[in-house]
Parts: sequence; structure tokens; C-alpha cells
Amino acid sequence: MPAEEKREIEEVEGRSYDYGRAGAVADATQAQAQPASNGGGPNSVEDLRKTKSSPLVRNIAREHGVDIARISGSGLSGRVTKKDILNFIETGAALRPQDLLLRKDAPVSSPGVPSSQSPQTSQSFSNSAASANSQPATTVGDRVEPMSVMRKKIAEHMTFSKQTSAHVTSVYEIDMTQVAKFRGKNKSEFQTRYGTKLTFMPFIFQAVTQALRKFPVVNSQVSGEQIVYKGDINLGMAVALDWGLIVPVIKRADTLSLSGLALAANDLADRARTKKLLPDEVAGGTFTITNPGVFGGLFGTPIINQPQVAILCVGTIEKRPKVLTSADGDDYIAIRQMAYFALTYDHRIVDGADAEKFLSFMKEYLETAQFSL
Repeated sequence: MPAEEKREIEEVEGRSYDYGRAGAVADATQAQAQPASNGGGPNSVEDLRKTKSSPLVRNIAREHGVDIARISGSGLSGRVTKKDILNFIETGAALRPQDLLLRKDAPVSSPGVPSSQSPQTSQSFSNSAASANSQPATTVGDRVEPMSVMRKKIAEHMTFSKQTSAHVTSVYEIDMTQVAKFRGKNKSEFQTRYGTKLTFMPFIFQAVTQALRKFPVVNSQVSGEQIVYKGDINLGMAVALDWGLIVPVIKRADTLSLSGLALAANDLADRARTKKLLPDEVAGGTFTITNPGVFGGLFGTPIINQPQVAILCVGTIEKRPKVLTSADGDDYIAIRQMAYFALTYDHRIVDGADAEKFLSFMKEYLETAQFSL
């Protein structure tokens, strides 16, 4: 049993409570106020919530309008820990539309911050928001609405990342014609066999995993004055939602085949849009890929997903003229399937040469590799 689970002491309403001893909640006030049920267990949804969580967790749940009964606890007997609910709130996993809206009676104070991030994340966002004109002048026709929980978390993370990492972006143009031809020949068979589409993204995922193996600093994290080179390659894939953004993670992506990557990506994206992701499926990423090209964007300069040190932006794949050289040395113009790839990296530990080599490797791989499903 983890130490945190054995003895989690928190200040709630000015008093200290000790929960987790033998997995039970020692909430003296409620124990005295409520008689034990005859059935020997929870006899209502409210009882279930109380036995699954501590007063601290319930306070956090009330602040964010989250139903504890919907969270799979990692503690003893399925107990919901502080880490569980913070991860649930942070990722927006399985949230319903009504969960995403800030309630009018919700406290203004910022929520707790997961241990993987600086405790000043929320405060940094609050301070930066306060430094701007927090009450801009409004005119007739303006519409004012509160940020959703997810939008507030996105704002906090983006601000924190810009304040933490030294962002630099490099851009390469890559010829995707060979990939397009392979996909064109195999997408119908793939659809028939697996019941899902074969898009361009699995090819890019595979190229990224190979590049990360060769340049492990791009698959690292900063911990104080140390660099942590991650053993696993877990690819985060940004999925745009009607109400925000979420980044499900393909775990150990370097061990999957092209078909495996396609199936994993499509499954995660579908469940992200239907709010069926589990908290574990949006955690543990070591590198992130975003694809504004699906909307027609040429490229962007994305913000790093902390605590990672790089993020790849994939632009739209479109036909463009390109100068090629024949075997006898003559130049000619051909119509090719081209795309821009932009790598934003943390210049604190990733040098420009590393980023350029990373993109150069990806270019070579996507233009010359012999793919197989």
C-alpha cells in the first residue's frame, strides 16, 4: 500500500483528518452524526460517495461539480484519492457537458495542482489574468460567459508552459507522395479488414517513434537540474473537441506496427469525442503530435505539453509543384504531395542541431521507407 494511501492527512475546515488507516475514513463528525446502516454497507449513492472518498476529495469534487461515483479510484477497495480526482479534472476525461461548465456558486479560487507540475501553475494563470484588464468594457451585442473547467485548465497549462520552457520552432517541408501512394493502394483493404480508416497519421507516428529512438533527448523531460531520458515512447495525439482539447496517449508506440498505430489512434480519438476515455489514457505522454492540417492549416508553432520538451505540428498534405532531378541530372517540375512539419522544442535542453537532425531524419524516413501494414 502506498504511503500516501496509508496516511493521507489533510486540513479540512480547520481540522486534521486521518484517512486510509485500514482503508477507512476517520471522519469523526460524520460518524457521530450518522447511524450505521443495517445492511453493513453503503445504502445510497451519497453513502457510496462518502465511503469512496475523503472529505478533502469531496470538497474538490463539489468545487468542480464532479460526481465522485463516476471516477475509478486507484486506492484501496477502489477508493478515490486526491491524485485521482485532480487527474480527472485536469484531463476532462469522461466529462459531461454539464460538468464542463463552471457553476455560478463555484469558488473563484484555483484548484489544486498535480505533483508533476509546479504548485504555482494556477497562481501564475490567475496573476497573468489579473494583470490584464479583468473586466473589459462591454458594449451592446457582446456575450460574456464563464470559462469551462476544461478551458480554464488549458489556459493554465499553456501559460505555465510558456513561462517554463524556452520555445523555439523549426519547420521542414516533407514529400509525402510515397506515403500517399502506399495508403491509396491499401486503404480499401484496411477498411475491410479492420473496419476503420487508414489515415496519414500512423505513418507519421511511426516516423516519429524511429526519430525519438535515434534522438532520445527529444523524448526526455527536465527535473530540476537533471534530464530524464524516458525509456518508453508514449505518443500524445491532440484531439480537438467542440468544447476544448484533449490529448490521449498511445502507450509504447514504438512497439506497434503500422496497423497497430492506426487502430490505437482511431480508437482513442473516437472515445475522446464521445467522452469515454479513462484517466490513464490521457497520462504519461513523452512526446505530443498535433495535426492542424486536418483543418487545412499549413503549419503552426504549438506550445509544448509540459513536462515534455517537444511537440510536432503536422500541416495539411496538399499537391504542390516541386523541382526534381532525373537520373541523368536534368531538373524537372513535378506535382507532389507535400506537407510542412513544425517541431517546437525546449531550447533549455534541446539544441537547434538536435531539432534539425530530428526533422531531417523524419524527412528521410517518410520519403524513402518501405512501409508494411
